[in-house]
Amino acid sequence: MISKPMIASAYRTKLEAIARHPEVDLTVVVPPYWRDDAGRKAPLEPGHETGYKMVVEPMAFNGHFHYHFYPTLHRIFRQVKPDLLHMDEEAYNLATWQGFALARSVGARRLFFTWQNLHRRYPPPISWLEDWVHRSAAGAICGNAEAADVLRGKGYKGRSWVIPQFGVDPDLFKADPAVQEQPRPFTVGFAGRLRERKGAHLLVEAVAALGGDARLEILGWGEEEPRLRALAAQLGLGDRFQIRPGVPSDQVPPFLHTLDVVVMPSIEIESWKEQFGRVLVEGMACGVNVVGSNSGEIAHVIGDAGLVFPPGDAAALTDCLSRVRDDPALRAELREKGLRRARETYTQQSVADQTVAAYREIMGEG
Repeated sequence: MISKPMIASAYRTKLEAIARHPEVDLTVVVPPYWRDDAGRKAPLEPGHETGYKMVVEPMAFNGHFHYHFYPTLHRIFRQVKPDLLHMDEEAYNLATWQGFALARSVGARRLFFTWQNLHRRYPPPISWLEDWVHRSAAGAICGNAEAADVLRGKGYKGRSWVIPQFGVDPDLFKADPAVQEQPRPFTVGFAGRLRERKGAHLLVEAVAALGGDARLEILGWGEEEPRLRALAAQLGLGDRFQIRPGVPSDQVPPFLHTLDVVVMPSIEIESWKEQFGRVLVEGMACGVNVVGSNSGEIAHVIGDAGLVFPPGDAAALTDCLSRVRDDPALRAELREKGLRRARETYTQQSVADQTVAAYREIMGEG
């Protein structure tokens, strides 16, 4: 497997679960860090490296989503001689083309991952890379059902499976009654990148409209931070509003335990809609109520375990938060449904088992 998201230690519990399957001998290539589109450097986090081999490879053009690649990757293929390559990247990235070309040179079958839930065509040479990967792949894992539809619309004719890229580790993301049952003001939370399309400004408006002593806690960073602070001050939230800097993935649960509800208020723009909603799964696993906009995959992730509102509608979001705050029976019902949904659908073990089943199908082909 080649995967830049696996620099996050909490994600690598999926790798440990994959490696527990006796027929799998797993080697995972990761970069030493990833630089996002704002220039922020996310380093490789330690931990969760049991049962498989992790190889840290230098990356060229780190931070360039389409054009990054691994200059010395050919050495790994010569050493490992894999039977199957799981490329944890979109088909239209240069790294995917590189991995597929090297895999073909050693006779390995090839699998890629896609989140893309909007039908977007790219100019050459990106479109050439994508088309070649589609023709060369033995299979594709789609992170959501709309991504599978987009893939078919682009002409992909191979096997595909709809499997989340990651689930949650129930030993890490779990309820903590000692913290969660402590008396506190009604506390609403958001975790993620502070970009306009993530809709955190709607959450500031909604919590301000709740009145009383309701608080808003944000865990994240990004270009929207000054706007959010100014809006919170304008609406009189005062010390009932706080932004905390981002933390390593395995430190997210303590933040979630301080919340009554975690919200994903994503809006939709022409070039993007929400592809999954990982923090909602993490919230459910921690026994926190969840609310999300009906953008992309969010409503499917929540199912019947939370409340959903129209994207961009701050008044509807306020209504959802009021219902959670003012109805203890509803809050308890949604909490239990969320715990069950996370446990039955979104554990790393479940995701790993589905992924290995895809591997078996590919390797079972003639």
